[in-house]
Amino acid sequence: MRIVFFGTPDFAVPSLEALLAEGAQVVGVVTQPDKAQRRSRSTLVPSPIKQLADRHALPVLQPERPTGDVFLAALRHWHPEIGIVVAYGHLLKPEVLGLPSRGMLNVHASLLPRLRGAAPINWAILEGDAETGISIMQMEAGLDSGPVLRRAATPIGADENAGELRARLAGLGAETLVETLALMRLGRLTPAPQDPALATYAPKIDRKVTRIDWRETAAAVARRIRAFDPAPGAWARLDDREVKFFGARVSEGEGRPGEVLATQKELRIATGHAAVAIAEVQPAGRSRMRAEAWSRGRGAQQGQLFE
Repeated sequence: MRIVFFGTPDFAVPSLEALLAEGAQVVGVVTQPDKAQRRSRSTLVPSPIKQLADRHALPVLQPERPTGDVFLAALRHWHPEIGIVVAYGHLLKPEVLGLPSRGMLNVHASLLPRLRGAAPINWAILEGDAETGISIMQMEAGLDSGPVLRRAATPIGADENAGELRARLAGLGAETLVETLALMRLGRLTPAPQDPALATYAPKIDRKVTRIDWRETAAAVARRIRAFDPAPGAWARLDDREVKFFGARVSEGEGRPGEVLATQKELRIATGHAAVAIAEVQPAGRSRMRAEAWSRGRGAQQGQLFE
């Protein structure tokens, strides 16, 4: 099959690597434009997918948006039979979805119809799900609403953060994608329509969601911190200074919600029930560091109150 691959971040890399390792005929790659980085904004850095495509001498398209006659003409030139979408970052319009003769597949990081949307990995941890997984979905115009061709489940570790879970799901997604394409070639796939009544959603992450409410239970606060570790980081304020938290676990202790109970070895903070122990922090304008080292300097002291 002639495959066109849509993807941008490192999450998509294992899927493209797996296709190439299997000898799949990848005729082209679509990814986002190179991003300006560093303070001068003068250095353009290609996406991880573009870097991989360049190493394999694959043709690449980098439209600002995947629309318009020029973009569609370039896709048609590749004569794709099937499209594979892995964390591309743009919604595709019907004229793009309908261009490959065998349609478009999406590698989605949840067990659909649960957690449709942009941030399923973060929300799975935040909501305390015991398991998540990968769904290979036939794409249609709705938001992650197409029939599912194959699912693969995996448990979420008790103290697993979003970065760790993301890495595991990237590998699981690659394996499941290869299996799905093999079954497709054999004609052994049966699309399973999603039940819209069971759908839940995982919207983009904003600052309101990442802010810690210390009145929640220790388990809920720890999940919020793990859900946004390593990025963008769950945060709170101490004397009008913003601080992000990483490496959280439930601990013993009682106090006012947000009260610093201890600073030695780790930072321990009271919640609405019990406490959380914090391994690392990132004060505004500084690098991530051990919580104990921060407290020994000008960081939090016992008895202070995070808001």
